[in-house]
Amino acid sequence: MQKQRFCIDTTAITDTEVRSSLGVDGISESTKIMLDLIADSRVNLGISCHIPYPSVYDELIGFLKRENCPKETIIKVDTWLVKKTPNRYEIKLPAELLYEYIRDIRERINKGMRIGENAMYESASVSYLSIKGCNSNQNDNTKNTKNVDTNATHKEHTDEVLSKTVKSFRNKYRTALRTGTLDSAPDLDVLLLAKELDAAVVASDEGIEKWAQRLGLRFVKAKDFPFILKEYLNTYGNKI
Repeated sequence: MQKQRFCIDTTAITDTEVRSSLGVDGISESTKIMLDLIADSRVNLGISCHIPYPSVYDELIGFLKRENCPKETIIKVDTWLVKKTPNRYEIKLPAELLYEYIRDIRERINKGMRIGENAMYESASVSYLSIKGCNSNQNDNTKNTKNVDTNATHKEHTDEVLSKTVKSFRNKYRTALRTGTLDSAPDLDVLLLAKELDAAVVASDEGIEKWAQRLGLRFVKAKDFPFILKEYLNTYGNKI
């Protein structure tokens, strides 16, 4: 068979959809299964899986350590994933892609600004109506004696409104600025290394998938990757 190369993102190992597709719950178990498949594919078929170093490698190792994965699993990462730094000074990309990326980021920044403005208007409006409602219910005869309680109530309402608004703002802002685009250096390194090696990209990230398509790179969804390796092994190598 033709030699296959894959360039993997952190999500190729850690994504929850990978665990679901494998039918396991724990990250340690799913990581071991994935790395064993990668090892079998490399030994029997010469399939190589590359990981950008140090950016994506450090990200993956840090995640596995935080999840208390055993040392044996982390050793498998060093053994079976080929660590390589993309040659950022030699890889050539069309200028049109840079233009598209800048335009995309500018549109997202403007959208984020509008979301921020709407959040401020919303919090001010809801807070005003809430305080106005409290004032209308206040008994004029006991206004002076309950002034402290009223101020405390106003503060509670304001804090509640701001808390809900900030939470909503964060979710909308994150979606507007980060979903479907490259939002980190490791994401870019995955694409650059795949371009350099003519490798397929393996990830569970909308931004990486979108820009892999624009670069003309092969893309494999993380949840499908273990079954692709199994199919290769079943067809060309040892049966699993």
